[in-house]
Amino acid sequence: MTIPDIDNRRSPLADPPTETPGHGLLSGRKVVVTAAAGTGIGFATARRALLEGADVLVSDWHERRLGEAAEKLSAEFGDRTVAQATCDVSDTAQVDALIARAADELGRIDVLVNNAGLGGETPVADMTDEQWDRVVDITLNGTFRATRAALRHFRSVEHGGVIVNNASVLGWRAQRGQAHYAAAKAGVMALTRCAAVEAAEFGVRINAVAPSIAKHPFLAKVTSDELLDELAAHEAYGRAAEVWEVAATIAMLASDYTTYLTGEVVSISSQRA
Repeated sequence: MTIPDIDNRRSPLADPPTETPGHGLLSGRKVVVTAAAGTGIGFATARRALLEGADVLVSDWHERRLGEAAEKLSAEFGDRTVAQATCDVSDTAQVDALIARAADELGRIDVLVNNAGLGGETPVADMTDEQWDRVVDITLNGTFRATRAALRHFRSVEHGGVIVNNASVLGWRAQRGQAHYAAAKAGVMALTRCAAVEAAEFGVRINAVAPSIAKHPFLAKVTSDELLDELAAHEAYGRAAEVWEVAATIAMLASDYTTYLTGEVVSISSQRA
């Protein structure tokens, strides 16, 4: 009797599924998404929030790409509010102004999605202080600045809210050339847990997602095709996640389906144990 090679068997989920339609999970909510320009997880999250019935303010440091993203979302969801605000998350004043503007333009803030992050691929021995500092400042410190500003807002209005941070499985796992990014994402996980304990008294839930690998064009600009193919091959499904699959999990964490969940990091991965 021939025993099938389970490791080489093609998964029925190797082909990306059709995007799940909206189910009103965020109906009437006001959502802010950082780093939402382009075609990555941030844009997909803003689109998913709109698909689930929310009004959205999208933010990014790149003004032209942000405008294009907002126009694209407005064209698809003409009945929803799509506001925009440029913001560099490495600048505290800009982050504070973003939260204030979002509250003003949307009427209130119910959900903040901290998506801003910066990667790269450099061995530790070759890494400069500037490379390390830049990645940590955008990815970890930027998440801290936005979380702090949002918590101050939620504390002042006393209506509660949700924060969802974008971490990474590299906060748990090792990968060559990713020490700065992995350290920053591990910091995002720790920030999520500690801030959640403090935020509970304000009626605020804070959780994070940790994707393994999500397929989008920007990723190919900072990582080689060979490495992306290798990482995808290690997934049980033999493919990278679609960005909407990550965004759908973020929407779930922002919704009332997870009201008893806080301080947790949800892995979005099909990697084998």
